[in-house]
Amino acid sequence: MKIAHVALWTTQLDAHLQFWQSYFSARANEKYISKNNPGFESYFLSLEQGATLEVMTKPGLSKVRPDNATTGWGHIAISLGSNRQVDALAQRAQEQGILIAAPRYTGDGYYEAIIADPDGNYIEIVA
Repeated sequence: MKIAHVALWTTQLDAHLQFWQSYFSARANEKYISKNNPGFESYFLSLEQGATLEVMTKPGLSKVRPDNATTGWGHIAISLGSNRQVDALAQRAQEQGILIAAPRYTGDGYYEAIIADPDGNYIEIVA
């Protein structure tokens, strides 16, 4: 078994599309606009390897920041392949004001940094 895709609700669909393409070289399908679910739009975003990310929007969504300790997914982790790649992407994120935690070795052995997507969701970038 494997995860086929992970879905993320957002109030900023186009900002997410640009973010994932810019930071992670994601390839997007053509925007899906539902005929049966008024206002629902989404993109499937494919990275080089692994599961696909579906970013979805619909009118009336509310925003909840991940640091509110609510239930649900806490973050997604994306493996970049090396410490050097983590450092480079973290530097870029810092320059754009979206770096949450600088690169470091964690207690569970990962070399990681944490950045935020356009809605403030946490993304661990790991070696």
